[in-house]
Amino acid sequence: MATVAYIKRFRMERTVPSAALPVPALPPGYVWLAWHDVWLETHAEVKYLSFRGEIDARVFPSLADRDGCRQVMRAITQRPTFCPAATWLVATPDGFCGTIQGICEPRGVGSIQNLGVLPEYRGQGIGSALLCQAIEGFRRCGMRRVRLEVTAENHRAIALYRRFGFRLYKTLYRDRPLVDLESRSHHCVDPFSS
Repeated sequence: MATVAYIKRFRMERTVPSAALPVPALPPGYVWLAWHDVWLETHAEVKYLSFRGEIDARVFPSLADRDGCRQVMRAITQRPTFCPAATWLVATPDGFCGTIQGICEPRGVGSIQNLGVLPEYRGQGIGSALLCQAIEGFRRCGMRRVRLEVTAENHRAIALYRRFGFRLYKTLYRDRPLVDLESRSHHCVDPFSS
């Protein structure tokens, strides 16, 4: 029998404002690219480059693999509830640096699937801008709440989400075979131990 590790994750939510949320300006020379089918491979590549080597790639192994990221993007965009208005890329003069995707769940809940910024572009407000752009997209689609999940060890992302009004809604534990996590086993918790 394989040993299983449990990864603590938080589901966070906030209300969608009734008025447009101001989207922070991107750095000079950076531009927004709204969802279009031609950008699927680019979203997948930016997702891969943003998540490889990070704890989320250990929790969701598809994020550590280019083909896995393509499959995730196809799965998101083929859902009947895919929300193009909440799905964006950020381009730089040298390429692409950030991605976010959204779906519309029942009862007026927009769900952020992934927010990724390449490591060398972090700390420039791109994550904040992507988050605001997605929230605004959900608002335009009539969503009343926005939900996301984040690994409990991702303190930087949690701080970002809290700054934008997200609050803890639920604590979840994702199970993964220990062999997938051996190099990061200190991030694993056993919800049944005291």
